[in-house]
Amino acid sequence: MTERPSGRPRTAASRVTVPWVRTRLRTAPGAAAALALLVAVTAFLAAALPPALDRYDEEGMRRALEGAGPTRTSVQIQVSDADMYLSDGPWEDLLSQEAVEGPFAKLLALPGRALPLDEDQSSAGVRTTRAMKAPDPYLSQPGGVAPVFHLVAQGGVAEHSRLTQGRLPKAPEDPGPGAGSLEAAVTTETAQKLNIRVGSVVHFPRAEGDPLAVRVTGLVAPREPDGAYWSALPELGRPHRMATQGPVPSQYWAGALLLAPDAGPALLATPGAPARYWTLAPDLSALHGRDLEALTSAVASLEGGPLLERITAAVSPNLDVSTDLDDVLGGHKGLWSAIGPLVAVAAFGTGTVAAVVLFMAGGLAAERRRAELTLLRARGASLLGLAGRLLAETVVVAVPAAALGLLAARLAVGTGRPAQSAVAAGAVALVAALALPLRAVAVHRAVGVHTGREDVVRARPSKRRLVAEVTLLAVAAGAVLTLRTRGTSADGDPTGDELVSLAPVLVAVIAALVLVRLYPLPLRGLARPARRMRGVVGPLSLARAGRAGGSTVLPLLALLTALTTAAFGGSVLTGVTDARERAAVFAVGADARVFGLTEAAKGVEERVRRTPGVEDVTPVKVSYSALAGNQRVSLAGVEPDTYAALSSRLDDGAFDADTLKADGADTVPALGSPALAERFGDDPFPVILEDGDSFTARVVAVRTWTPALGADDFLVVDGSALRAGLEPPTGLLVTGDPPDAAALRKAAGDDAQVQLRSDMVAATVESPLQTGAERVYAAAVAAGTAYAALALLLTLLRAAPERAALLARLRTMGLTRAQGRRLLILESLPQAVLAAVGGALTAWAAIRLLAPGIDLTTVAVSTGAPAAGRALLRADQLSLLVPALAMVALTVGVAAAQAWWSGRRGAVRELRAGDAR
Repeated sequence: MTERPSGRPRTAASRVTVPWVRTRLRTAPGAAAALALLVAVTAFLAAALPPALDRYDEEGMRRALEGAGPTRTSVQIQVSDADMYLSDGPWEDLLSQEAVEGPFAKLLALPGRALPLDEDQSSAGVRTTRAMKAPDPYLSQPGGVAPVFHLVAQGGVAEHSRLTQGRLPKAPEDPGPGAGSLEAAVTTETAQKLNIRVGSVVHFPRAEGDPLAVRVTGLVAPREPDGAYWSALPELGRPHRMATQGPVPSQYWAGALLLAPDAGPALLATPGAPARYWTLAPDLSALHGRDLEALTSAVASLEGGPLLERITAAVSPNLDVSTDLDDVLGGHKGLWSAIGPLVAVAAFGTGTVAAVVLFMAGGLAAERRRAELTLLRARGASLLGLAGRLLAETVVVAVPAAALGLLAARLAVGTGRPAQSAVAAGAVALVAALALPLRAVAVHRAVGVHTGREDVVRARPSKRRLVAEVTLLAVAAGAVLTLRTRGTSADGDPTGDELVSLAPVLVAVIAALVLVRLYPLPLRGLARPARRMRGVVGPLSLARAGRAGGSTVLPLLALLTALTTAAFGGSVLTGVTDARERAAVFAVGADARVFGLTEAAKGVEERVRRTPGVEDVTPVKVSYSALAGNQRVSLAGVEPDTYAALSSRLDDGAFDADTLKADGADTVPALGSPALAERFGDDPFPVILEDGDSFTARVVAVRTWTPALGADDFLVVDGSALRAGLEPPTGLLVTGDPPDAAALRKAAGDDAQVQLRSDMVAATVESPLQTGAERVYAAAVAAGTAYAALALLLTLLRAAPERAALLARLRTMGLTRAQGRRLLILESLPQAVLAAVGGALTAWAAIRLLAPGIDLTTVAVSTGAPAAGRALLRADQLSLLVPALAMVALTVGVAAAQAWWSGRRGAVRELRAGDAR
């Protein structure tokens, strides 16, 4: 048997140690489970954000590439005329199939992983670089102009198409400049639109000799008509309508004739300047948003860098490389650069609220165990040893919960950005694990059994706190000033400036510190008048509110930051919705537009008026090629009264109807665009319409937009001034709430077109990045509201045991249950009202301060949407008031529920002597 240093023998019982962590978890399983749930949910939200942004980024880039089409995204490599003129060998060899297929494999392998290529959709061949006219009379000539064709000898036609009629073409036996005829195939769409059949012969005049005859031997149907193989070269898969240059343009067809892959040398017999070409189609499924910088660098290298040098070494020094892929990637990067900082504002706000709530949870646990920890310190426990035990206790709960949240986020959202997700979940676990030890170390630095009162009224801030508050005020002022002057972007960085993204949070921090300093003042002022009140509930509740714990900065910071984040996000969502509605109004001009009406469409206006949901119909007669002086403009004839009412209802382009009414004078008053008003001023000018109608007009009112014609150069006149009046109208502007779409299309007839404002709202969204930003803000609003409620509950739970004991004691003195319920409600209301009013005012101030630096236009509408002005951030009243009022209602509900529950439990347990409170 050994002895202790004290001299007493060390027995077997004295060597028994109780495992701290296991004992604590068994003692308080509910608290451990609650902490684990909080950590798991917070870790899920934190870990889900990076892969969600990665998915939106990838989908947005893929949508941009798909929308641009293979014509812009493919890399076109074509040799120039100098390739043949500077060659010492026969030109036929330069256009042979071997000269085309030989470098093709090398070109496909050059970009490597930096720019993945789709070998199946990439193509190579020989084609005429100049379009050649075919004057055969049987070919379709919509404007009386002969169609033009490109002759293309591209490999892989048999593999990428299905033969519907005839056979595939063959190369001539002696290909070269002396070829007198060729064989070709055409796509079924080209044959249908240009009136081509199997056996048709297309003739191309030559400078010398007879025309070149190309016989069509077969019709093919592309297997993937929208793929890069058929779409990278214009007119290869389907013909296009073109227009001639001149004052009276005429339309004509442009198509392609498909020769045999080995018929390239025969193109020397044409005047079309044949040349070899290679089309490299990127593999869209292998392109990722996170590789944007590498993709941009690879494309730049192809156009003028090391890859271009390797291409010229493999093919010829005389070639051109062209693509619009860099412009498409640049547009996507610009969109992400505009949206990323806005998303960062929401992420920083919600993250700050979550961190504060985690610290509050640790503070609540430390407060509940204050007596236990004080006793341990009094019995000799070191501060470091105590912190280590508490850290081990929280790590066992926080780390598995964070891992579970990380796993759930990866399963629910996606697998992108694993490192960022792991770091985010790890940060949540770290904050949750350190909250309790840090709070315990701060409270129990000095060994003591009794502590003084910590009333809010008696608390006096220290000089250190004053210095910290002034420092935070300076940082917040700098962030707000930067955001107002520069905006959310940081030199093109998609993530923005972290300090600027924290600006709403810093505003909430300053507001919390100011409100904590101001909060005692009204309590001190009401203390004496309350003593003269009749009854005990009012004075006692005010005294209780003044004796609340002095450490209210953290709860108030959580509530203000959560309310600011929720209101900020709600205002962003409201601003985005309003911007899209406004863009839809600019595009349609009303709730619905019926256009394309012909003179044969009689009775359409009356049928539309009788359609369910239609409130009013404004007929218009529109001409898009009227001449004002010698300038071509758009002109609309309207009925002044109904059109003015429509403009006023849309809250844009409004005018006085009397100013537009024609009074029979020689000059017709007109509503004009700013450009026309600047050109003509107050002087009258002649107007000529397509039907020969003419009159003299003068601009009497200027508007930047009008419902019938949009924002282009326009004139709006009284329809009675037109020779034929408004009958029949060319269009109808329909208002309703909302009009029945199916019934409206049926009433308009098959020949008319119907455009609904509701459809245009969805059409204004261009990229998944925009919808993704909306979802992030919606999640931020929901999370901010939930964390605000949780912060409020933690604040109320911290004082719950003391309130229960107070009610028990007061009931022994005759306090009724109704009085107890009113006492708890009135005691909780001052802080709740302070947080609600302060949160609403802080959110309003933050939005007003930061609004000039935040542009919602990029998030709201597509680049091709009608210009509806810049969409700025504005405070939304519902987003400001609903969370604040919900917080007050939750406070009243929790206080009433606690009073009811305390009354059911009875007062015996709360009055036990020696119980820790």
